Amino acid sequence: MTVFLLQGIYHACFGLSYLVALLLELGRLARPAAAWRATGLAFGVLGLAAHTFYILVHKTDPATPSGSMLLLSWVLACFYLHGTIQHAKQAWAVFVLPVVILLVALSHALSRPETTSAGFDFPTWASGDRFWGAIHGFLILFAAIGISVGFVASVMYLVQARRLRNRVNPGQVVPLLSLEKLEAMNRHAVARSFPLLTVGLLVGTLLLRHDHSLSDNWLSPKVLTTAGLWVVFLVLTYLRYGTSVPPRRLAMLSIVAFGLMLIALGTAHPFATGGSQ
Repeated sequence: MTVFLLQGIYHACFGLSYLVALLLELGRLARPAAAWRATGLAFGVLGLAAHTFYILVHKTDPATPSGSMLLLSWVLACFYLHGTIQHAKQAWAVFVLPVVILLVALSHALSRPETTSAGFDFPTWASGDRFWGAIHGFLILFAAIGISVGFVASVMYLVQARRLRNRVNPGQVVPLLSLEKLEAMNRHAVARSFPLLTVGLLVGTLLLRHDHSLSDNWLSPKVLTTAGLWVVFLVLTYLRYGTSVPPRRLAMLSIVAFGLMLIALGTAHPFATGGSQ
């Protein structure tokens, strides 16, 4: 239990750093000043440093719900810093940091006291199921990165489309990327995520235990939500390349896919045993 409490403190350290960075970015939108951006970036870097240290020190397993959320939030935190520096005039952090903070909170909420370990130990993958479980976890993680990027791009797209539809004066709001760039970002995210998700799902299917019942395997929440996510992406891919569906509908479907992804990542693997659950 003591280790679990320490884990909560660690999560709070980098989670609150990201939160302060977000608040400073919102302050910059209200009253533009260079100090807001510089201070916000400093807190973002501190949060990412603490986040990285925690991942390196603890056994962050991508095959666990908590570990997958934590690793995904780390990648998106890097995405936030890179995008904030590269797109300095856009409100990048306002859209990415809330997703990072949400994933950090979910990671802690899904962690288990009995599976938490500390020390400078790195996970070692044994042969058999544990090795392929790691492969499955990383494939789903990489697919989740693309899904999250598509989600952020979709939210930005809907906000920008609403601005243009309402003829909002660009000088009165913080500029975003153009609709064409945001639509392309979402399209690339879908194109890269779908094959990773497909292969990850196939590997996960091979890991289903034959000695478990039907409900423990194919009807488990993890399998059903992941399969549902794959179907949504199949529809997204078809609509993206096979029809002329308006980009707004595709953006809404990408948001639905993100919600399904959170459910899929948050449920335990049916093939996991012991500390891997």
